[in-house]
Amino acid sequence: MAQTPPKQLARKLTHRHIQMIALGGTIGTGLFLGSGSAIHQAGPAIILAYAIGGFFCYLMMRALGELLLSDLKKTSFLDFIQTYLGKRAGFVIGWIYWLCWLSLAMADLTATGIYLKYWWPGLPQWLPPLIIIGLLVLVNLMSVGAFGELEYWFAMIKVVTIVALIAVGVILLITQVNVNGHTADLARLWQHGGFFATGWSGFLTSFTLVIFAFTGIEMLGLTAGETANPQKELPRAINSLPIRMILFYVGALFAMMIIYPWQQLPVHSSPFVQVFNGLGIKAAAGVINFVVLTAALSAANSALFSTSRTLFVLANMGGAPKRLKKVNRFNVPKPAMLVSAFILLLTVLLNYLLPGTVFTLVASMSTINFIVVWMALIVCHLRYRRQTKHPSQLFAMPFFPISDWITLVFFGLVIVGLFFDPQRWWMVFGAGAIILALMLIGRIVVKEP
Repeated sequence: MAQTPPKQLARKLTHRHIQMIALGGTIGTGLFLGSGSAIHQAGPAIILAYAIGGFFCYLMMRALGELLLSDLKKTSFLDFIQTYLGKRAGFVIGWIYWLCWLSLAMADLTATGIYLKYWWPGLPQWLPPLIIIGLLVLVNLMSVGAFGELEYWFAMIKVVTIVALIAVGVILLITQVNVNGHTADLARLWQHGGFFATGWSGFLTSFTLVIFAFTGIEMLGLTAGETANPQKELPRAINSLPIRMILFYVGALFAMMIIYPWQQLPVHSSPFVQVFNGLGIKAAAGVINFVVLTAALSAANSALFSTSRTLFVLANMGGAPKRLKKVNRFNVPKPAMLVSAFILLLTVLLNYLLPGTVFTLVASMSTINFIVVWMALIVCHLRYRRQTKHPSQLFAMPFFPISDWITLVFFGLVIVGLFFDPQRWWMVFGAGAIILALMLIGRIVVKEP
């Protein structure tokens, strides 16, 4: 009789995998495509908005890091939410988080179909998502190491592109060389309407776009059960986040806006393309299209990992069918992954029926749900500190409890800011309806001890 596979996940994510997963979580299409909209929302002050948003995301990750390292027997942050906030809270946050990544994956899979049309204009928009889902499932079912390896190279491509942009900006600023009619000038940050060119309202409402760019940063909290040396790798990955955020977001936007006045950068296409094109790099559009395609593939890869691990944890918590607790011979949660992949196939149908509106439809619902999850993590950390007489000092939250409370206030204000964004205010009501429905279901199906 065949031996029943173990119900544990395998610790096969190495140092370079964890570093690049953390990196990939902070760099996505929000930077490569969404930065144009963010720049026009806040003007040059968007640099400050990304720095502030990044700071509070770092504090959230420090709270998460302390939780993860306080009990290595728990495999993800959802286990801690169930322990300190209750089984029903674990049920609600788990399913919200699953929906977060599902909607994000649908958006990015849709984006792959749009990006590939650059080279093959006649390609049906529904076909690339279908092929990519199949390929990603095959790779991810091999082992968690295969996921880590794929994410490593996806992240590397993004990093090289951003470093190239920053290097060009710094070289032009230092040398003052005129390249194809373009020079770098710090004065561009305040000459065109001032640093806060769109006023305080534009600056404050830009935080909704900033937070969208950082969604996925908490995915490290799902890798704890599959990390070879979590005591060493998780603190190292989290502590390097501020440097990454400053380098990749603040650095990239700074380089763009000292080469071009902020209002000349495009809103609906990648500012990276315009900058490289303006410097005479004729292949820029094709190269950046490839980079953005890999960013979308990276997000879809991460989404498949996150949704499958979330279902696995929910099943172990009693909040999903027991069958989803099973793992294959590579210690990968195969049933949970196949269920998530099957749901993702809705992307193919939506792209067949609604090719023009599906991206906005599925992308707009994710930001508010991610913020709800992040706030739940902070509340969970506060409850952990309150209930634990001797909390671990291995990776303690700095400036506790003030840091927790100001982070909660910041994320709460971002949600309030959504009401003043004419394109996104409806997200609050949509997300609220989903959360309310999950709470009602949780009261029926989950029994608190």
